[in-house]
Amino acid sequence: MALSMEFGFSIGSCFKAPNPPVLISASPNKINFTLRRRKKRFLLRVSAVSYKEFAESALEETRKRIVLEPSHLQEKYSSMTGLDGKTELQMLAFKSSKIRLLRSMAIENETMQVFDFAGFMEPEYDTPIFCANFFTSTNVNIVVLDLNPLHQLTDQTDYQDKYYNKIMSIYHKYAETFPWGGKLTGESIKFFSPLVMWTRFSSSKEKHKALFSAFLEYYQAWLEMTIQVREEMEPSHVRANCEAQHKYLTWRAQKDPGHGLLKRLVGEAKAKELLRDFLFNGVDELGTKTFIDYFPEYQTEDGTVSDKRSIIGKSYETRPWDLTGQFIG
Repeated sequence: MALSMEFGFSIGSCFKAPNPPVLISASPNKINFTLRRRKKRFLLRVSAVSYKEFAESALEETRKRIVLEPSHLQEKYSSMTGLDGKTELQMLAFKSSKIRLLRSMAIENETMQVFDFAGFMEPEYDTPIFCANFFTSTNVNIVVLDLNPLHQLTDQTDYQDKYYNKIMSIYHKYAETFPWGGKLTGESIKFFSPLVMWTRFSSSKEKHKALFSAFLEYYQAWLEMTIQVREEMEPSHVRANCEAQHKYLTWRAQKDPGHGLLKRLVGEAKAKELLRDFLFNGVDELGTKTFIDYFPEYQTEDGTVSDKRSIIGKSYETRPWDLTGQFIG
């Protein structure tokens, strides 16, 4: 029986991990023994990774600079056990005077670990959205790490100048270790910045150590932005920031491939609730526009949202930015 694992919390198409190799022998006793050994080996490779350290380190860095307090979401969402009785979901949620929501979700069982860490600003600030989506199974790691632009960079070069050009060196530092991971759809790419790290790799201590270092550097850069950013006083600009964040959240809550994984783990109703109320909180608070209002190309003949991953049809097999961060398609 083929076993596939969908990566749950990244913008873009679903990713399927290769099937784990199984050793087969003519002797029934040897079959059992060999399978147990291979399974144990895989479990060790998965359990050797701990994303709790990532979240703890990020929160420690945050508390050095700003005052955090628990979000109201922390009371409702802290931990959950999957329908299988084995998978654990751990959630954290905080806020500050500028940060609307700083939240983390970690999912762990014997065969996989998922880490989703994000930071969203209050509408009075146009700082990018911090985005870390990591998936580890027995034979693959899939990573998206970025400071997602609040406003599309193709339309606002001043936004790129303000937030990205001075920190492109962070991406270059890790580009060789974590090369481009493969196709991304045209719809997805507009939500990423030239700083994005999108990659796949096999587990090793060196790779995970480098990933931890990259995560902290990206987060420290984002944290410094949140400290230095000035409050926007022009009402029209605040409204534009609010709508831009709402559009982002609306896209993620509707099209995020994590829905499939969450549905299998906790059921359809709870999965939708986690997506809209926790992971992408703000969909129901920051605006009233619907998914079709923002993305009319996804409307079907009966008025519902198409379940297709991509309407544009274009995908980017290689990195679509040059070394300076300019989009080259």
